[in-house]
Amino acid sequence: MSLPHKTETNIFWLLLFTVLTISVGALVEIVPLFYQKSTTEPVAGLKPYSALELAGRDIYQREGCMSCHSQMVRPFRAETERYGHYSVAGEFVYDHPFQWGSKRTGPDLARVGGRYSDDWHRVHMINPRDVVPESIMPGYPWLEGAPIDGKGIQKRMRVLRVLGLPYTDKEIDEAPQKVADKTEMDAMVAYLQGLGIHVKVRR
Repeated sequence: MSLPHKTETNIFWLLLFTVLTISVGALVEIVPLFYQKSTTEPVAGLKPYSALELAGRDIYQREGCMSCHSQMVRPFRAETERYGHYSVAGEFVYDHPFQWGSKRTGPDLARVGGRYSDDWHRVHMINPRDVVPESIMPGYPWLEGAPIDGKGIQKRMRVLRVLGLPYTDKEIDEAPQKVADKTEMDAMVAYLQGLGIHVKVRR
């Protein structure tokens, strides 16, 4: 009986060779990316999220926005003409976890920062059809009056620093003051307005 036949008919050997193949592939294709500057160093001007932006990012995840919006412009002409410059790895070095997503019920948000005014975002979050009549996005009016937990932001910043983000003691200590009297709507707008602004957008 030949080796290929044994492999196909014996579950042990099949699993062994499958794991071995995947391991070698990961070693050759994925591990080298951990040591490339283009994938591990931030793009020029990129900084970790401010306390308010970080709160907005948490709300973005809590409300499940990534289920309908991606944050990854692929290097295809149709996408770069619509959204702008394709996404690069250096934009996401401070994202834990990434918000790339894979479904676009709504448009990609990787380059939404600075494209609309703060007021536009507020109206859009409260009732999307006021600015985009054909939108099927639900409204999030409760964000307007919901306060932000400053102590919780401090804890998250400390955890992110353990993961490698360069937050200073001063930034962490001042976090509660930075979000004091701010609402979840303020945080969401701040987060959205910071997306994709560090890579030149081609329109």
